[in-house]
Amino acid sequence: MVEYDFLLEELKRILKEKQLKFTRQRELVLKALYENPGHFSPEEIHRLVQQADPGAKVGIATVYRTLSLLEEEGLADSISFGKEGKRYEIGLKKHHDHLICIRCGKIIEFCDETIEKQQEAVAKKFDFEMTDHAMKIIGICKECREHETKK
Repeated sequence: MVEYDFLLEELKRILKEKQLKFTRQRELVLKALYENPGHFSPEEIHRLVQQADPGAKVGIATVYRTLSLLEEEGLADSISFGKEGKRYEIGLKKHHDHLICIRCGKIIEFCDETIEKQQEAVAKKFDFEMTDHAMKIIGICKECREHETKK
């Protein structure tokens, strides 16, 4: 995992490059993502920021704008849940894919070398230069299936 100080310096560099101000509010959003492993909606990140620094005045619009900037610059990643919106996690982590439970919303991260090699083979077969990929497998987790069978 990338060190927080590196992420913070990257954010400062990006903001300066874009002629935007570095603010405590933007830093709090980055820090909330960094300190809380998982995948969060903007509203959940807003709550995390408020819990971490109750005196900070961070509006939900600031959270949305900051997440958009962080994602655009690769400091945050997101998974789209269609109508339910996106869930964010800190960026610059080792590549991984996701299993997503449609019942409880649990997200399980995994990396499988066989899948990675197969994707490269498919891209090569079609003479396609792959620059990135994202995989999400949608289904029902073990706990939700067990809960259903107990009913």
